[in-house]
Amino acid sequence: MIPAQDVLAPAGPQAAQIHALWQLMLWMCTAVFALVVAAAWIAVLRRRRDVLEPLQGADTPAQSRRVARIIGIAVALSALGLAVLIVASIGTDRALAGLPHDDALHIELTGHQWWWEATYDSVDPSKMFTTANELHIPVGRAVIFTLKADDVIHSLWVPNLHGKKDLVPGRTATHLIRADTPGIYRGQCAEFCGYQHAWMSLLVIADPPDQYAAWEARQRQPAGEPPDAQAVRGRDVFERGTCAICHTVEGTRAQGKHAPDLTHLASRMTIGAVALDNTPANRAAWIVDPQRFKPGVNMPAHNLPAEELGALLHYLETLR
Repeated sequence: MIPAQDVLAPAGPQAAQIHALWQLMLWMCTAVFALVVAAAWIAVLRRRRDVLEPLQGADTPAQSRRVARIIGIAVALSALGLAVLIVASIGTDRALAGLPHDDALHIELTGHQWWWEATYDSVDPSKMFTTANELHIPVGRAVIFTLKADDVIHSLWVPNLHGKKDLVPGRTATHLIRADTPGIYRGQCAEFCGYQHAWMSLLVIADPPDQYAAWEARQRQPAGEPPDAQAVRGRDVFERGTCAICHTVEGTRAQGKHAPDLTHLASRMTIGAVALDNTPANRAAWIVDPQRFKPGVNMPAHNLPAEELGALLHYLETLR
């Protein structure tokens, strides 16, 4: 089961810092609210008493001094509270920027309408690979995202791991995260980017280092040869149809760059940027009519004969 975003369950140092600052602000603001309500209630009770028992003459000097002291204390406490929040905010900002990242994993993450393209960088070009909508990262190791937008402004938000960071067309930003707890963390585009903004999600899967290394090794491999005649037929349908115009499957003639890389499609948990579980039935429904699930998506409907659709689905199931 894919969990929902949860800002109250930090799984990394940056999210923990943001959570601590939020807790401080919450309790301080709660205390201020309680004091203001109490003061207002006392004022109402005193006003009621004054109406029932009108004061005889003006306030005495002692009463005036008492009121002045109360106002002075309130102003001082307000200034102190604001100072505490300012210092805490600056400290949090420095802690977020000061995370060690000497051995960081580098991922170039590009926002499209409405999906995420991730390229795992390496000093050795032969070790680079691309995936979509589902990222794996090693537990305990910093990750530096280089953020780009292909069309409109997007915003990356994985609340269990960090705050939000905008992706602006024509500009490059960086975002540093680290997951200290294994798990699946749902991310979301947090900037309205079009009709299907709500279905622009991604999964960040934090694996123990050995599991991550095994996943990374598999991702660097091209798609294997089809294991049987039906899979060969499915690959032909993929390469000769419109699929190859937009999608890439490494190791084949399909080298499209306008849609998610499908080299290891069957190993992913979801399709459509977390819109659907990645099952054969959902893949078939998506191919036949993607607009049913994500109106406005660039992928057209494919009215394939039953034999070709079955072969294509069989081939996609081999892409692990």
